[in-house]
Amino acid sequence: MQLHKKSIFGPWPFYRGALGIAVPIMLQQLIQSLVSLIDNFMVSGLGDICMSGVNVAGQMLFIFMVYLNTVCMAGGIFMTQFYGAEDRSGMRQAFRFKLITGLAAFIPYLLVCVAFPRQALSLLLIGNTQADLILDEAVRYIRIMAFIGVPMTLSVCIATSLRDMGKVKTPLLITVIATLTNTLFNWLLIYGNLGFPRLGVEGAALATVIARALELALFIALYARERPDFAVRPAELLQIDGALFRDILKKGALVLFCEMVWVLSETVTTALYNGRGGADVVSGMAASFSIANLYFVAFGGVYSATGVILGKTLGEGNIDRARREKTWLLSGSVVFGVAMTFFGLGTTLIVPLAYGRLSESAIDICRRMVAMMSLLMPVWLTMNTQQAVARSGGDTAMGAYTDAALTLLVMLPLVFILALRTNVGPVVLYCGVKLVDAVKLVIFHFWLKKERWLKNLTVQNP
Repeated sequence: MQLHKKSIFGPWPFYRGALGIAVPIMLQQLIQSLVSLIDNFMVSGLGDICMSGVNVAGQMLFIFMVYLNTVCMAGGIFMTQFYGAEDRSGMRQAFRFKLITGLAAFIPYLLVCVAFPRQALSLLLIGNTQADLILDEAVRYIRIMAFIGVPMTLSVCIATSLRDMGKVKTPLLITVIATLTNTLFNWLLIYGNLGFPRLGVEGAALATVIARALELALFIALYARERPDFAVRPAELLQIDGALFRDILKKGALVLFCEMVWVLSETVTTALYNGRGGADVVSGMAASFSIANLYFVAFGGVYSATGVILGKTLGEGNIDRARREKTWLLSGSVVFGVAMTFFGLGTTLIVPLAYGRLSESAIDICRRMVAMMSLLMPVWLTMNTQQAVARSGGDTAMGAYTDAALTLLVMLPLVFILALRTNVGPVVLYCGVKLVDAVKLVIFHFWLKKERWLKNLTVQNP
């Protein structure tokens, strides 16, 4: 073992344990991505307009999901450390935080979906030559998607808490069942197979609602049967530890700020490249992300494995080992990122197969975007691991002070300059602003050297 104390790579048993956590999560997300790809394939058969409408509406769901995953991420920082310290009371407090702050977002999400969907979605299509037609489909889709808010929140809170404990197989199984259900009802309801009504984009939305309802039922059954260490009864939901809740909220606020700035940048960038043409641009870019999600699964797997491993080690009070594990995880992420680049480039071959019914322009945009994002995978995956390392010890300031600052002060001004002062296409526009991530990578490297993340949070919050 002495050999590995000075090596940038750890022993194989360490990586085998990390993969044991990461791979089931990646498989779960891969299944979801495959279903998303199948969904897009089915909707693409309705044409560029319908596919564009579904994906513009999906941007609002994306914002809600990022918020939900962020509050679960903030609670998970403490959940993993309390798990390492075998502190069940602390784990329950972290779970309460996830539920309360997660459900808080449902009302604004519902308002966007039901009260003024067209006004909100039109902001993503400024300058698009077919905006009105796209919005007609988007509104039909998003009104139905309003029903997934509460089921999704409860399911994600339970699933992420199980992962924080390293229990990843059961969430994987539930995801398989729910996503297969989604695919089946897409086939039945989009085109009206087996005597079901042909509902088009509304059928795609109903299929998602049905799948999310089933997913929640399965998670509740699991929760009631196994009573995991973080479990609380409904009557106990508001029995919070005020000091600990404020501490989680304080650190979580920085994580939320960082993630919401990222969402802002993605949304603004999406709105700007949507205005570079018609429905072909919207559908082509959306199709590229559906395919890129096949290798973006690496982010969730590596992030969760890093958080669970380092959070547990820090919770146990083993600071020296956490320092070594940080180096091993970062080195492994670089190698994994290179592997994902080759995998991503390989996925360009399925573009004409999956989206052959889209226009030639949309297919070309999709293919070039997939290739470009593949080449950025080593940078993105390493950044993702750096963020997970910092947050595992409660250092949420790194993302707020560096990532968010560069996004607000450099990336967003750059994207506006490129959009308003040049005629570059959507792929070049997206690539141009994402090159700023290389600067973030270097800053994160030096920030982590300060070791502000090497903290046992369970000692500070007994």
